[in-house]
Amino acid sequence: MERLEHGHGHGDGDGDGGFRRPTLLLILVAAFPILSFFAINHGIVSVNFQTKSIAINHGTISHAPSPTIDGDSAEQRIRKRKKKKLGGGGGGDGKVEEDLVMARAAIRNAIISGGNSSSSSLLVVPGDETPLSTAVYRNPTAFLRSYEEMERRFKVYVYDEGEPPLVHDGPCKSIYTTEGRFISEMEYSGVRTRNPAKAHAFFFPFSVTNMVHFLHRPTPYDITKLRGFLAGYVRSVASNHPFWNRSAGADHFMLSCHDWGPLASRGHRELYENSILAFCNANTSEGFNPRKDVSIPEINLYSGFFPEELHKPVAPGLTARPYLAFFAGGRHGAIRQELLRLWKGKVPEMPVFEYLPGRPGGKDYYSFLLQSRFCLCPSGYEVASPRVVEAVYAECVPVIVSESYVLPFSDVLRWEAFSVAVTVEELPRLREILEALPVTELRRLREGVKAVKRHFVLNSPAKRFDVFHMILHSVWLRRLNIKIL
Repeated sequence: MERLEHGHGHGDGDGDGGFRRPTLLLILVAAFPILSFFAINHGIVSVNFQTKSIAINHGTISHAPSPTIDGDSAEQRIRKRKKKKLGGGGGGDGKVEEDLVMARAAIRNAIISGGNSSSSSLLVVPGDETPLSTAVYRNPTAFLRSYEEMERRFKVYVYDEGEPPLVHDGPCKSIYTTEGRFISEMEYSGVRTRNPAKAHAFFFPFSVTNMVHFLHRPTPYDITKLRGFLAGYVRSVASNHPFWNRSAGADHFMLSCHDWGPLASRGHRELYENSILAFCNANTSEGFNPRKDVSIPEINLYSGFFPEELHKPVAPGLTARPYLAFFAGGRHGAIRQELLRLWKGKVPEMPVFEYLPGRPGGKDYYSFLLQSRFCLCPSGYEVASPRVVEAVYAECVPVIVSESYVLPFSDVLRWEAFSVAVTVEELPRLREILEALPVTELRRLREGVKAVKRHFVLNSPAKRFDVFHMILHSVWLRRLNIKIL
């Protein structure tokens, strides 16, 4: 299926399909200094959450003037509504919130006792033969404890509504691999619970990519049907289950790697404003909110399997990589056009192609990756690029050239420990910037790439610390930061 180009079908689309919103709902943001670090335009913003009262009133989120304003009467109304909706039992809400309270305390204690760094460069992981490299994590001790708490406690309810191919199915190869593989893995993962009363989060298993494929031909640039389907699905869930209504969707999440995922999410206002949105296209200039939403890596598995060319026991070292940097790709978007204008065919030791030459005996794409010290990863029509993950697979240091892009897992990973960020304005000096990095720094960056590689690999079935579990951990962090009364 062809990739839809940026710019078609944009619109504000704040319709909600007639969904009836709660009159008032209180959510408390958890009071603990957890792994709340977000990369915005390659600058790190540290968010130390304090106890706050957030009122969701008629679909808009705003900070309440005081945590105690209408507190007692609001809680009473909410509890009565819950009790009536759930048949009087509370549905296990107390146990779920108790789980989260204990998890927050455990992570807080790990931060206090372990500090922000380990005395060793490696952190031993109980039950795992591969230690964590402390250099690539913002707070390795807190990350490990948070991940262990997730493994111990986190349960996700996957809604049964809907039929394939629009729901419970998705593309498991091509540039949308992450979307389909996550949906598929959630169907059978041990994190899934069949008892919604035990769930900490709720997953919408629809595929935006499949919606585009099946709902929009021969007019693929009209997203009205996408938004209509999505709004109808949320409306159906809200009418058949109590869980959406009790939180206005704040503990629900969707996932998409299609460029139109963010646009489709606007089909239901509360989904867009309140829910956790996991997107490859994590563009803050288009509404992505890193304090609520999750950036996921774009992975392009052409055949659905890990590239055989990269299945090397040991990737080539620096001395076996004659090229300074490499890029091959079409003129998709302004950043790529500028890169190609400046560097296409200009420097033999820095091969930049619009398309790889097809001469007999010539190097293929993966050969260039494996023989380059840096791999250029400019944004295309949208901010995300599968070249980032391809570079990591080849143990080539990614060079990120983007604007308004929140990098995947940047809430826990120090991207500066395994990548280089270059602004569009710095592209004329690209060669100078890369050549100026000392060999010791290049070695440090490559060690960082090796350390994070496991976090970007898709496994079937999923394994500890792989991309599936890292996505779940990002959702887990967002869920930890709210308390539903």
